[in-house]
Parts: sequence; C-alpha cells; structure tokens
Amino acid sequence: MKSLYKQILINRESKKKMLAVLLDPDRCQGKLMSSTIAALKLSVPDFVFVGGSYVNSPIDSFIELLKEEVQIPVVLFPGNASQFSPKADALLFLSLISGRNPEFLIGQHVTSALAIKQSGIEVISTGYILIDGGKVSAVEYMSHTRSIPREKKEIVLATAIAGELSGQHIIYLEAGSGALQPVPKELVNYVTSRLSIPVIVGGGIKTTQNLEDCFDAGADIAVVGNAFEENPNLITEFVNFTEEYNRKPNFSFI
Repeated sequence: MKSLYKQILINRESKKKMLAVLLDPDRCQGKLMSSTIAALKLSVPDFVFVGGSYVNSPIDSFIELLKEEVQIPVVLFPGNASQFSPKADALLFLSLISGRNPEFLIGQHVTSALAIKQSGIEVISTGYILIDGGKVSAVEYMSHTRSIPREKKEIVLATAIAGELSGQHIIYLEAGSGALQPVPKELVNYVTSRLSIPVIVGGGIKTTQNLEDCFDAGADIAVVGNAFEENPNLITEFVNFTEEYNRKPNFSFI
C-alpha cells in the first residue's frame, strides 16, 4: 500500500481536505457496527481511525472485520500500548506533548516500540495536544494531564512548534471525545498558519458547520467519532460535504 503519510502530504499540497471516521471498538459493536459498516460502504471517508482512551475489546479482530467489509485505510489511534495491532495500515505514534506525564511522552512508546518495529506497520509520529472542550475528557482522566485552555493560543502554538521541531510529522489538536465545544476555528487557524506540517483536528465536531469551520481554518484532516456513534447515517452527510468542499475554490481564512 502507498504510504498514507505521503498521500496526506500530497493532499495537503493540493489543498484537499480529508475526513477520518473514528471508531471505538468498545462502543462500535452489534447493531451499531452493522450500521456503521453499511454507511462506510455507501460513503467512503479518507480514513478510519480505530482506538480510544480506554479499550477492552480485541483490536485485531475488530480491524480484521472492518477490513473484510470496507476498503478504507485503517489507522490506529491508540490510547496506550495495549491497543497496538499489526492488522492496521498505519499507526499514529502519539506523544501527548500538551501534558507533562512521562508515561504518555515516552513510557508507552518504549513498551510498544519493538512490536511496532517488527510489524513493519507504517508509523506516523504525531504530537498530540489536548485543548479544553468544555468538560474533562477521557484522555485527561486516563493520562493524568490537563488540557490547554482554549484562549491560550500562544501556549498551544508554542507546544505545536515544539512538536514540529522535535521531529513530529503531524500535530493533532484534540478537544476530547464528546467535547461540548470543538477546537475554536481561530485557534486552529493561528496554529495551522504557522506550521509547515499537517494538522489534524478532532473532538466536538458534530455538524457540517463545525466541519466547514475546521477546514476553513486550515485543518488538513478532521476527525469525527461521537456524532457518528449517535447516528451512523451522518457519515454520508459528512463525506458528501467534504467532497463538495474540495470542489469549491480554495478558501482563505480571515
């Protein structure tokens, strides 16, 4: 398979925005899994991200079932080392650079490094930054870290640049699963306009207006999870919107 990161760079260069559907193996089961797969067959996003802050379900079998049903790149979005699976097409090797807990800066990475290296999976080093989404997120609770206040754009930018200078290939701005508010579009633009690497934005994106704001502000990839868990049929709406957005003339955020 062609390098997913290279494809992300190509899309970024051509101003093509990308949509990722986030699936939590613990939640996406039974009827919801069937409905989600049906929606993904009908409307194809750029990626399916698999993972969560705390996952009990077997990751391997979940990905195998998913790949049997749909032809979409599957990217691991792991909450810890136990969520690694060689069955995926790529792995976001997340460093929680907004926090100061060494376990999520390097500890979990050391635990999984040998297995990841031996698997041959594509690894995309990712600087993960938590932004206040209006409530304490599962990531904050599980990682024993605090999110950066929404209004502290200079701190967010400095953190993102530190990640870029440290060799991260992507920066991920995260408001948290089920966030009451998405990452502010002004903050997204403040960061994206000053970085030379791709930016992913997730958390609290519940409507196509949220999605449009995210893309307008410069995000390369938008990640949506909770909204689709509540209504898998929204996948079609969001995929169609992304395709229509990419057919429009390039937008310059002001």
